[in-house]
This record gives sequence, structure tokens and C-alpha cells, in this order.
Amino acid sequence: MWNAISLQISDALGRDFNISARHSVTGGDIHQAYKIEDHHCALFVKTNHKDKLDLFETEAHGLKLLAQSPTLVVPEVITTGKSADHAFLALQYLEFSPGTKAQWFQLGEDLARLHQDHCQSQYGFDEDNFIGATVQPNKWSKNWSEFFAEQRLGWQLKLAQDKGHQIGNIALWIDRCAEALRGHQPEPSLLHGDLWRGNMSFVEGRGCLFDPACYYGDRETDLAMTELFSPLPSDFYKGYDAEWPIDKGYQQRKAIYQLYHLLNHLNLFGGSYLQQCQQQLSELFCD
Repeated sequence: MWNAISLQISDALGRDFNISARHSVTGGDIHQAYKIEDHHCALFVKTNHKDKLDLFETEAHGLKLLAQSPTLVVPEVITTGKSADHAFLALQYLEFSPGTKAQWFQLGEDLARLHQDHCQSQYGFDEDNFIGATVQPNKWSKNWSEFFAEQRLGWQLKLAQDKGHQIGNIALWIDRCAEALRGHQPEPSLLHGDLWRGNMSFVEGRGCLFDPACYYGDRETDLAMTELFSPLPSDFYKGYDAEWPIDKGYQQRKAIYQLYHLLNHLNLFGGSYLQQCQQQLSELFCD
């Protein structure tokens, strides 16, 4: 595997990359991750079974889009590829550091600036991608409430049902989600898509984002994800609000947007999330 990877990295770099050191590093629950080095640089490499190449290719696409931000740090994509049995993604290796209060404030401002990328007039993306290991459909839509109800909640609810989870009347939940969001038609923003604390850090004092699930949608979905499991420092939200004030209606929509990620965790990790999803569905959409 490593010989094939080093050859493909060499082609991408335009020079020989001969691995002189390799160490396993933390890379999440889905892939294996490594720091590899030659005598010139270090790279971060994720590997998985060869049939997972499309996960890496869509991640690379998202990283390249995020890298267009003039202020955020995003790891440079070196290449994607596969060996006989493995797929891989090679990225620039970055040294992370904790953020100060001022740096969290700046990251909030920088995210708001990213969300001001309104180059698309519709919601979706030019390809389906992945949220974790779950397929994330991104068919373009002119209507936000329909897009989120059908391609986000509806998709996850159907996956949960297929896995045998007792999730209730899916058609009813989709209709009520669409009704709850009806009339909310935000400008489509470029989103990170999976913005929790484990997918952000700091590099030489600047905010860094990675592991995206990009699409164009309501900026509030990124903010809702940051608050779901472990809210970020308050300075982050102050910085965001200073650059682009958060709509007052966000507090009513936040739990709907968080439900998408709870359902994805149910589909990825199993029944420990079932009761939480059932309760949230009931609280949000029952009369």
C-alpha cells in the first residue's frame, strides 16, 4: 500500500517522495490516519478500503472550495488515489494549537465571511457527498424548506427506518419539517456542513477548518452544529455576530437543524441515539 501511495504522491508533487517516517495519528472513527514524512515535508494521509475512494474525492472537493477563503486555514489537498486494496487522501500536515479568546473571536468573524459566499442561487451542491460515512444528497433546489425537509431530515429518517429503527410516520415528519421552515428562504451560503469542534483548530493563530461536508444552504445549519455536542467558546459566537448578526429566528430553527446530525449519528453508531431522536421529533413536530 505505502509504495503505491508514495508513488502517487510523487506524481502529484512533481518530485520523489520517499517515506522516511510514518506514525499513526488520530483521524476520527471512519478512517485510519497517519503522519508520513520524507526529507522535505510531512503529510497527513487518511486510508480506507478501496471502495471508499469517493469519500476522499468529495472531501478533497470541499477542502478546495473552503481554501478559497482568504482568512481561514484549510489543509492543502495533495492528491487522492488507491492501491490494490486501499483508497487514500493525502493532505498538507498542519500543527494545531489551542485558540485564545481573540483567536476564537476571529474564527467567528472568518466563518461569517465564508458564509457570505453567495455565488449560488439555489440550495444543494454539484455532487452528492458524505456526512461522516453517510451519503448526503445534494440535488439543487430553489426552496429551502423543501430541500431541508426532503434531502436532509427525510433522507436520514428513511435510512433509520431501513436499519430497523422505530422512527414514526416519516411522511408526517417531512411535511411538518417543511411547514416549520416555510417562509424561511435564506441566501444560500457556502457551508462547511459538519462543523463541530473536532473539525476545527488553530494554526499559527489562525482558524483552521477540515473534514467538510460542503453544500450551499442556510448558514444557521453550521452554527447549529457547533452548539450540538460541545458549544464553542462564547467569543466565537460574538465574533460571528459582529461580522454578520445572527437572525433572531435562529433559536426556533436550531433544534430542527441539529436533528439532522442526531439522526446521522443514529444511522452511523446505532440505537443509543434513538430515544433522543424520537424525543426531538415529538417535541418539534407534534401538536
